[in-house]
Amino acid sequence: MDLANPVWAWAPYQPNDARPWTLQLAGHLYRRAAFGGNWGQLRRAVADGPQRAVDALLKPDADVEAFNRAHDKNEASSGGSNATDALRAWWLRRMIETPHPLLEKMTLFWHGYFAISNAKVNSALLMGRHVQQLRRHALGSFATMLETVCNDPAVFLHLEAKANRKARPSEFFPRVFLEQFTVGTSNFTEKDVREVARAFTGWFVFGDELREIEREHDSGVKHILGQKGALKKQDVVRIALQQPATAQRVLRQLYRWLISEEGEPSDALIAPLAVRFAKDHNIGAIVETMLRSNLFFSPAAYRRRVKSPVEFALGIVRGLEGNVGTPKLAGDLAALGQELYNPPTVKGWAGGRCWINRLTMLARARLAHALASGAEPYQLDPLDTAKRHGRSTVAEASQFLLDLFLQGDVSDSFRDMVSPAGSQDPPTERMRRFVALVAAQPEFQLA
Repeated sequence: MDLANPVWAWAPYQPNDARPWTLQLAGHLYRRAAFGGNWGQLRRAVADGPQRAVDALLKPDADVEAFNRAHDKNEASSGGSNATDALRAWWLRRMIETPHPLLEKMTLFWHGYFAISNAKVNSALLMGRHVQQLRRHALGSFATMLETVCNDPAVFLHLEAKANRKARPSEFFPRVFLEQFTVGTSNFTEKDVREVARAFTGWFVFGDELREIEREHDSGVKHILGQKGALKKQDVVRIALQQPATAQRVLRQLYRWLISEEGEPSDALIAPLAVRFAKDHNIGAIVETMLRSNLFFSPAAYRRRVKSPVEFALGIVRGLEGNVGTPKLAGDLAALGQELYNPPTVKGWAGGRCWINRLTMLARARLAHALASGAEPYQLDPLDTAKRHGRSTVAEASQFLLDLFLQGDVSDSFRDMVSPAGSQDPPTERMRRFVALVAAQPEFQLA
């Protein structure tokens, strides 16, 4: 096992006696490529093996387009105000019910990558359209996605580029475009920022639409990232996509999302995927390579990401296969630091250990207790879930819930400490408290 060797790292994982396919690895796959799995999904993944388990997440056997069309209509009906409360609830509902959780997981990734916030856009309609566009391209072409983003009125409003006049070009959008969307810090100059700003002149947001006013475009020669000409916005996108630094930046962010937040991958490790990505910008192909890889199923990736609040909560909800009121859940997640449609900065959510401190751990424990309590609007019943899978006694149910949520990653001392067998409370209440205790464990905070 040579973690630093890109040939070994990105080769498909093949189970053997030394590295068998287990429930732990199936759980790992569903935490990263979905929002956790329910017991049926985990059992099926174990029986199918890694190849077919990844296949099922990449190309589910369901009418995903019909599901998304129905939810798009629901979201469209929520765009009549400037607030995104209803949109947040609908997106959580989609994450819980989707037949294609990997698509929603990657949509969430791109939401943090581009980090467009309604705090500045102030339009639920435009924010809904923005996230729908991210979903449309989440596993498709990064080139098409970047072109779409650069024609999105929500992006122009968020980045203070509502009016890009020839006499006063906006430099905030160009700076974020270079630093966050494409080549990354230290790979451009201040002159590049000014020249990109000139190339973006002539674009204005009127109402809910982005329009071009030709007379306001600076048609002079510009020098951008080593190229020269009477460049326009579409040329800037093309030039940025041609830069090796753009592919490297995207790959490093995907590595952090799918593989590990601990440390930076070496240039040599990232290079083969970055070279491939630079040729076709195929997001889905890179995601597939990562999810099938030796590195993904190695100790270097296992539980090496801190769950975001969304991942934490939906891991409980999807695992218990129940119904929850997503308007309330959206508010609880915002209180934990992850308000959908409102990333805190142009860099998105910092993630990693920034999610975890004494206050947030206490808040997570309270949310887990509320989700498992059975009180409105969180109608989850751990014991009922266990019974549906053939575990009727308290002892059977507690073991089932440990396998469901931690896949065996728990010490004997913890098992003994939290065993509900000796309690005199009704079994349903014992199982509710048990889930809250399991969800408060450090292992459950890690994806």
